[in-house]
Amino acid sequence: MSESVNLPALGESVTEGTVTRWLKQVGDRVEVDEPLLEVSTDKVDTEIPSPIAGVIEEILVAEDETAEVGAPLVRIGSGDSEAAEEPASAAAPDAASAPEAAKTAAPEAQVTPAETAAPSTDAPVGSDSSAGQGAPAGGPAPSDNGPSSNGGETHDVTLPALGESVTEGTVTRWLKAVGDSVEVDEPLLEVSTDKVDTEIPSPVAGTLQEIRVNEDETAEVGSVLAVIGSGAAPASEPAPEAKPAAEAKPAAEAKPAQTQTEPVDTSSPETGAGNEAPAPEAEVPSAAPSAPPASAPTVSTAKDSAAKATAASAPSDGGEAGYVTPLVRKLANQQGVDLASVTGTGVGGRIRKQDVVAAAEAKAAPAPSAAPAAAPSAPAAASSAASAAAGAQASSLRGTVQKAPRIRQVIARRMRESLETSTQLTQVHEVDMTKIAKLRTAAKGTFQAQNGVKLTFLPFIAKAVAEALKQHPKVNAAYDEDKQEITYHNAEHLAIAVDTDKGLLVPVIADAGNLNLAGLAAKIADVASRTRNNKIGPDELSGGTFSITNIGSVGALFDTPIINQPQVGILGTGAIVKRPVVMTGPDGDDTIAIRSMMYLSLTYDHRLVDGADAGRFLQTLRARLEEGNFESELGL
Repeated sequence: MSESVNLPALGESVTEGTVTRWLKQVGDRVEVDEPLLEVSTDKVDTEIPSPIAGVIEEILVAEDETAEVGAPLVRIGSGDSEAAEEPASAAAPDAASAPEAAKTAAPEAQVTPAETAAPSTDAPVGSDSSAGQGAPAGGPAPSDNGPSSNGGETHDVTLPALGESVTEGTVTRWLKAVGDSVEVDEPLLEVSTDKVDTEIPSPVAGTLQEIRVNEDETAEVGSVLAVIGSGAAPASEPAPEAKPAAEAKPAAEAKPAQTQTEPVDTSSPETGAGNEAPAPEAEVPSAAPSAPPASAPTVSTAKDSAAKATAASAPSDGGEAGYVTPLVRKLANQQGVDLASVTGTGVGGRIRKQDVVAAAEAKAAPAPSAAPAAAPSAPAAASSAASAAAGAQASSLRGTVQKAPRIRQVIARRMRESLETSTQLTQVHEVDMTKIAKLRTAAKGTFQAQNGVKLTFLPFIAKAVAEALKQHPKVNAAYDEDKQEITYHNAEHLAIAVDTDKGLLVPVIADAGNLNLAGLAAKIADVASRTRNNKIGPDELSGGTFSITNIGSVGALFDTPIINQPQVGILGTGAIVKRPVVMTGPDGDDTIAIRSMMYLSLTYDHRLVDGADAGRFLQTLRARLEEGNFESELGL
């Protein structure tokens, strides 16, 4: 009984792919999720993993041939004696068949289970595939919570609940490889959801024996991610089988199981549009992949010799980093980075895309210091020197095309959905922050000593917003157009936008209306710190009833923020700047004074909130801030 392996979907606009290299040949045994072939499209180069375990019976699409999405690529059988003999007997008479010729040329070229790499992001994910991932060749997968092949007890590591509304997560990075020792609560892997990026710790101590969900694969809550046992990893047992073919394989192939073929980026904390975190990581699409160091026998004998030539020169490119994906190799060539000098931060020391980018930036960093030295001796060339300095500081991302990190994909989707869902308008008011600025200056030293956090302007604004929301419930509501219902919330849960390396995250301060100034300052500092350090929980990134985004942190005077659905309002706070303002004195005379001024930009959903409603809310907020009556909470 044989089963066909079809070309999976490789993107929304990708309809076909070209087979660039077969990693397995007719007669070879393949395990679940073991890389089977490499495919190139106009968008990306990637590996296609095997969805089943068995023996390759027939290759249907040879190298350099193009197949449509859904077309069968190869047939894999159960691997019984009859199926195993069939390719061998057919090899001699069918010499014209390229796949068979490759089989007879190198019958022993099999990849051991220890070399299993991660599938592409489009690999089939399901209970069947996840149950068999990582099983060693010729042997059963270790039984759950039972004795392993090495005599020790095993323990399944499952994906924990990551929030009330989170049902699945994507593995973005394994921090441990098969064979590594792990301690209790030691970070084991990184997982990304639509809400948050987080680390999953190990629930037990032992040796990582099996990885069942590879990088860029998605698993449901409760699914088994890995198996940890008290003995050594089963994947190390078949290692002696590699000896007969050792002459044809570089040392990189002897490394333990690699859990990812690195189609990765960035990025990202990744928690976007207000609600995602991590990231993933970004692929750098390549038009034509270069052969990796370990060239498996190919369908074409001509290509086989070319692959061997490439493998012979590979050490100068890859050094001791082991297998380097074509995507990473191409980026290194574009950036002029010698891979031999790059230290990999991926699983097993693998070089990732981020490592190449960091090496390129480090290489360019010293250049600007040379430009100022030339300026004094050549004043006439000052403009050219400045141009050279500016050019040396250019981002390494210039001229590249990358797959969007997961966090950016979620941000993009949610921003578009927000604008499609609600009718959004923005109203801008100006507020005099002079009194609050003076209060903050007078109290910030004592406040930090007493509360352990800095006193910024944001707690004052958050306090005033929470009070104003109690008076204007329309702005602290939600509108269900399908049910034609309005929900007026009975609490003020403020979502505070936080700028992180991965993207915009919006953690929520629950019951902000019940907190005093010190409580708000402490909460804001806490959630902002944990969000930037990727320690925020998914439940803390949802449930907000109104959002605040500090657009002034980057110098913006005002903006038109996009509503964080299903809320109906978001407040943007502009930069506080000193400027001359016309003031009316007690005697009615007008004078010009220097005041600390700020713009408040309120974007609201016009389906529920009218312009007059928005104006009244902003007037209440403005009056509270301008009166600056916070002395009692500051102990002044």
